[in-house]
Order: sequence, then structure tokens, then C-alpha cells
Amino acid sequence: MLLVLAYLIGVVAGLRAFTAPAVVAWAAHLGWLPLAGTPLAFLAHVAAPWILTVLAVVELIGDQLPRTPSRKVPVQFGTRILTGALSGAAVGAVGGQLVLGLVVGIVGAIVGTLGGAAVRAKLAAAFGRDLPAALIEDAVAIVGAILVVGAVI
Repeated sequence: MLLVLAYLIGVVAGLRAFTAPAVVAWAAHLGWLPLAGTPLAFLAHVAAPWILTVLAVVELIGDQLPRTPSRKVPVQFGTRILTGALSGAAVGAVGGQLVLGLVVGIVGAIVGTLGGAAVRAKLAAAFGRDLPAALIEDAVAIVGAILVVGAVI
């Protein structure tokens, strides 16, 4: 079950790159995700959730701007893969499966990136504009991250 959750947090990272690690870092900082003694213990540091939350908010705002590049360009896609790997590894680490969590987090991030782009395009076409689709995707990412991390703890 833990690897399914690592995959799902990766999917969230594919939707919004910094939402997944921000929620994971808050859970680690609050002691809900026991990452002490793992290479990911830094996520529990007092600064980590704040920094990642600022990045998540900037991303949420930036995503609404017309000049924001596609999530499928190399830098955007790579960032989502990295944050999916980090978030998936943190979830997997809870059960001693850090490496497997990392791998399924990457797979989830790829699926979330490509699937999220396709669903958003269809929603935007149905609405006749992108903003409602973007806001729905924001909500799915935020609520999804909270539900996934909540299921881990």
C-alpha cells in the first residue's frame, strides 16, 4: 500500500511540482512522517516546509500566467520528475522502501505530468478557457497531496 501512496504523491508532483514536497515536508516537520535517520531527514528541518510552501505558492500563481512554459518542456518536466522522486522516496522511507518509493514516485510524476496536461487541455476546451481548468487542477493537487500524506500517517 505504501508504494501505491508513493506513486500517487508522484502523480501530484506531476500536476504541481512543489505541492507534493511541500506537503511531505510539513508532515515530516510536524513529526507525522518519521524521516529521521534517512537521507531525507532534511525535509523535517524547520526551513524546509516554509521554503517548499513558498515555491508551491509561486508555482500556483505562475501557472496562471500566459507566458508560463508547458510542463512538458525539459526543465519543467525534469523538475516534476525530481520532486516526484523526492516525495515518493519520503513516503517509501516510512516503510523502509526509500529506493522503491523513489522509483514509483518518478513513474507517478511522469504519469501526472502527461496525464495532467491532457486532462487540463480537455477541461480548458470544455470551459472555453484555461483558468477554470487550472484552478481545478490546483485543487486536485493540493487535496490529493493532503489525502495521500494523510493516508501514510
